[in-house]
Amino acid sequence: MKKYAIWAVLAAMLLGMLAGCGSTDSAPETNTTENTETEAMTQTYQAVPNQLFPTSHDAWVGDVMPMSDGKELKLYYLYDTDHNGPLYHPIWLFTTDNLYEYQDMGLAVNYGPDLDAPDSAIGTGCVMQDQQGKYHCFYTGHNDTAPEKGMDKECVMHAVSDDGLNWTKIPEDTFYAPDHYSSDDFRDPQVFWNEEAGCYWLIIAARDEKLGGIVARYRSDDLKNWELMDPLYAPNQQYMLECPDLFKMGEKYFLLYSWDCVTYYAVSDSINGPFVQAEDPVLASDGFSFYAAKTAELNGTRYLCGWIGRKFEHTDAGAYSWAGTMMNHELVLLEEGKLGVREPHTYSDYFTREKTVAAVDTLGDAGAVEGGFRVSSGDKKTVSLVNFGQREPVFMLETDVTFTNEGFLGFCFGKERDYNKYSGMVVDAKYDSLHFEGSVLSRMAYVDPLVKTHYDLEPGKTYHLKLVMENEIATLYIDDAKVLCVRVYKAMDGGDIGIFAVNTEATFNNMTLRIPGE
Repeated sequence: MKKYAIWAVLAAMLLGMLAGCGSTDSAPETNTTENTETEAMTQTYQAVPNQLFPTSHDAWVGDVMPMSDGKELKLYYLYDTDHNGPLYHPIWLFTTDNLYEYQDMGLAVNYGPDLDAPDSAIGTGCVMQDQQGKYHCFYTGHNDTAPEKGMDKECVMHAVSDDGLNWTKIPEDTFYAPDHYSSDDFRDPQVFWNEEAGCYWLIIAARDEKLGGIVARYRSDDLKNWELMDPLYAPNQQYMLECPDLFKMGEKYFLLYSWDCVTYYAVSDSINGPFVQAEDPVLASDGFSFYAAKTAELNGTRYLCGWIGRKFEHTDAGAYSWAGTMMNHELVLLEEGKLGVREPHTYSDYFTREKTVAAVDTLGDAGAVEGGFRVSSGDKKTVSLVNFGQREPVFMLETDVTFTNEGFLGFCFGKERDYNKYSGMVVDAKYDSLHFEGSVLSRMAYVDPLVKTHYDLEPGKTYHLKLVMENEIATLYIDDAKVLCVRVYKAMDGGDIGIFAVNTEATFNNMTLRIPGE
C-alpha cells in the first residue's frame, strides 16, 4: 500500500528557507489579515506531490465511485493510463477520512481475463453495503468487440467482498439491457437500499428506443434478481445520462447525471419522481474540467466526487481530455431544491499557516487601500492589476470582492512583470459567469472561454471568493455556491499571482492566504 501523506516535515523545511516578498513605493505592503504572526509569500517556487487532488503513479483517475463505511470515504475509480492495452480500466481505490490525506490501496476489481470476457474493459458502477454489511460492487462490463460477435457491448456485473478490498466476481449475476434499450449504451449502475420501498433499487444510464437517454430503474429483494420498472427520469434532452446518482438532502431528492462534458442535477419531492432539471443545474465548470460526479456522505457531510481532465499539451489554452486527477468538493444545501458547492470544510485543518499578502508591483490604476486592494480599469481594452509575486505551490486564498459595473475581474497568473502575457480566472459580471480561456487578459472580452460556469453577478454586491491551488490545479469557489475548476500552467515554475480588473473598478477586502501547516 502506497500513502499520500502531508509531507509536512519536508514542506516546513522548504518553506522555512523561502524569502518574503517586498513592496514598492507605489503599492506599499499591506497585511490584510488580523493575525499578528504571519509570513510573507514565497519567492522560490517548487512543485509538490499532489495531495488534495490525488492520482496514482503513471496513471489517471477516471470516473469515481464513492462510498462511505462510516469511518472513511472509499473512492473507487476507473484506472486509466496513456498506454492502455486491449484490456483496460480496472477499478482501483483511494481512501480518506479528511479529504486532504489519501491512501492508495491499489487494485480492487480487475478487468476480465481475455478479449472474450464481457468485462474486457470495465465501466463505471458503484460500491455499497447490503443490510448485513457485506460489500457489493455493481459495475459496467464493456466489450468493444462484442457486436462483431453478435453480443451486447455493455452489461451489469456483480462482485462481492467482506472488506471492500478483496473481491470475488459472480458471473451468473450478469444481466443485459432489455429489448427496447440499446445494448451498446447500458452502463453506470448505482445500487442502494430504498427504505420507503423496502427493497434494493438499481438505477442505470440507458438509451430507450423512443425516449432517448434515460435513467432506467430496477428493483430487487436479493441483489441477484432484478425486475425492470418504469424509467426514473426521461427528459428527452441528451443522448445519455451517464453516472446517475440519487440522494436526499433536506426534504428534497436530487439526481445527478453527466453528459456534454458536464455534470447536471435534477430535483424531486419524492424518491419516485417526477424529477425536474434544476433552474441552474450545473455546479461546476464544463469541458471535462469536472466530470462524472457522484456523491457519498461522511460524518454528516455529503461530498461531490469527480475528476478534472488531463491535458496532453501542458498549455493554458489546451483542451481537457477524459480522465485526469481526482477532485472532491463539499455539497451544501443553499435552500430547498437548490444545491451549492464549496471546498471541503476539513481544509481548515490543513491550511493552518497564514501568510502576508503584499503588493510587489502594479499595472494601471491599482494599489493597496485600507483593508485590501483596489483595481480600476475604464474600458475593456485596459488591464489594471496588483501583483503579489511568486505564488505558493499549495494555498487557499480568500477575499471579499465588490465591483462598480459589468466588467471582468479576478485572479491573474504570469511570469515576472511581462503583463502582456498574463491570463486570469475571471469573475465575469457582463456575462454572469466564472470562466477561464487561457488567453491573455487584454483579449478576454473577445474570445470564448475554454471552461466556464454560470453565476448571477450584480454590481454593488459583495461576493466571497476562495481560490484553492495545488501545483497547476486551481478551484475557484464563489459564495459556497459554484466552482470553476481548471489547470493553470502559467502559474507553474515560478509564476506570479495577482488580482486584476478590466472595464470595472473592483475592491478586494479581507484577504487572507493560508498554506499547509507543519
